[in-house]
Amino acid sequence: MPPEPLLRIPPNQDLVVFGATGDLARRKLLPALYELSRQGLLPRRGEVVGTANDELDDEGFRRLAHDAIEEFSRTGLDDRAFSDFAQRLRYIPAVNDPGPTLARTLQLPHRIVYLAVPPSSFEPILQELKGAGIAKGSSIIIEKPFGHDLASAQVLNRALQRIVPEERIYRIDHYLGKETVQNLLVFRFGNTLIEKIWNREVVSHVQLTVAEDIGVESRGHLYEETGAMRDIMQNHLFQLLALTCMSPPSSFDPEALRDEKVKVLQSIHPVSPAEVVRGQYTRGSVRGKTMPGYRELEGVSPDSNTETYIALRLAVDSWEWAGVPFYLRCGKALVTRRTEIMLFCRDVPLHLFEGTGIEALQPNRVTIRIQPDEGISFSFVAKKPGPTVVEQGVRMDFSYGQSFKTEPAEAYERLLHDALLGDHTLFIRQDETEYAWKALQPVLDDMPRINLYPAGSEGPVEAQELMLSGAWHSLAHHADD
Repeated sequence: MPPEPLLRIPPNQDLVVFGATGDLARRKLLPALYELSRQGLLPRRGEVVGTANDELDDEGFRRLAHDAIEEFSRTGLDDRAFSDFAQRLRYIPAVNDPGPTLARTLQLPHRIVYLAVPPSSFEPILQELKGAGIAKGSSIIIEKPFGHDLASAQVLNRALQRIVPEERIYRIDHYLGKETVQNLLVFRFGNTLIEKIWNREVVSHVQLTVAEDIGVESRGHLYEETGAMRDIMQNHLFQLLALTCMSPPSSFDPEALRDEKVKVLQSIHPVSPAEVVRGQYTRGSVRGKTMPGYRELEGVSPDSNTETYIALRLAVDSWEWAGVPFYLRCGKALVTRRTEIMLFCRDVPLHLFEGTGIEALQPNRVTIRIQPDEGISFSFVAKKPGPTVVEQGVRMDFSYGQSFKTEPAEAYERLLHDALLGDHTLFIRQDETEYAWKALQPVLDDMPRINLYPAGSEGPVEAQELMLSGAWHSLAHHADD
C-alpha cells in the first residue's frame, strides 16, 4: 500500500519542467525527483515532462538525467531505481515545437508547471501558459527572484494570478526546505527555555550570514541581471529574518505561519542606503586556488556595477524586537561557505568577578547553523578548572548528523514533495514577496557605490562601519569560536 501522504496526491499528477536541461534542473531538480521516486513518493502514474530549447528526444533527456543524478545525487545512482525513474521521463523540445504538443500536455488535468528558468524568461513562458489554456486545478512553481523590485514583483504576481489562483502558486526558496530552518520553529516554540530569551530584553543584536566560497563562475551573464541583493538578500535572508522574529502562530497551519512572517516583513523599517554596503570581488585566492575577479568573467561588463556582496543594518519595529539591530550579509568568493543565524545576548547587569582574574565576560550566543554542518549551539562562559577563577568560553552543541546519524534530505526533495501534496507551509506568499521588496526599495532607488574586496577575504572592510557596537563574527573562525 502507498505511504499515507501519497494517497493525497492524484495518481496521474505530472510535473512539467521548463528549463529542464539547465543548471538548476541538473544539479537539484532531477536528483531530487529521482530520490522521491526511489522512496516511492512520486504519483504512481505521474510523468516528469521536460521542455527546453535543446534538441533532445526522450532518450536524450533520460541520458542527461542519468548523468546529472550520477554526479549530483546525495545517495548515488542505483541502476534499478533509475530504470524505474527513467520510465517517467518525457521531453518536448521547445525549439521545434512552439506550442501544440506542449499545449496538449498542459491542458491535461493535475499539471504542476515548474519554471526553472532565468527571471527574464518568466513573462514569455507565462504568456505561453495563458495561451495554452492550462487545465483548471493545475499549479505553478516559480524560482526566486520574484521580480527585481516592488513594481515588477506586483506585475509578476498579477501575471501568475491571471493563470492560476494564489493558492495554486508555489514560490520556492530552497532555504526553507533545509532541516535546520524548519527546526527553527520547533526550537523556538517547542522549548520554554528558548522562547523566554528570544526577545529584546535578552538579545542585544542579531547577525544573519549567507557566505559562499565559490564565485559566480560561468553564470556571469545571468548574475548581471540580479546581483547579491536580488539573488540572496531579498529572499533567503529576509525569510530567515522573518522566521527568527515571528511571533508564535495560532496553529501550524500554512496560512497561520505565513501570516506571522508577513507581520515581521511589514514591521521592517525601510532600509536607508546609508545602512548598506555593497561589494564586488576582485582576483584573489580561495582555498589555495586563484579565482578571477568578477569583472574578468565572460558575460560580465568590464565596468559592472553589480554587487557580489551586500551587508546591511535594519530595524524590526515590533514589540518583541524594537531597538535590536539586525545585521544581514551575503556574498560570493568569501573565505568560507557558511549560512548561520547568531543571536548575541546582552551583557550581565553587574560584573561580580573583578579582581578575580576575569576582566571581561564574552556575551552568551545562540547560533543556528544552516549549512554546511546543520545544527544549533549555545555559547557561554564557565570557570576553568584550577585554584584561580579563570573563565573560558564553552558551548553546548546539537548536530543533526551526530544526533540522528542520518544525512538530512536535500531541500528540493522536501519542497517538491510538499508541492505535490499541495502543502504551502514552506512556500512564499504574494504579500511576503511584496513587503520584502518594499523594505528594500529605498536602496534599489539609490544604490550605494561598489566597494572592492579580494576573493578569499571576508568581504569589503567598509561593512564594519555598519556595526553600532561590536563587530561582525569572523568568517575565518569556526561558527562557534
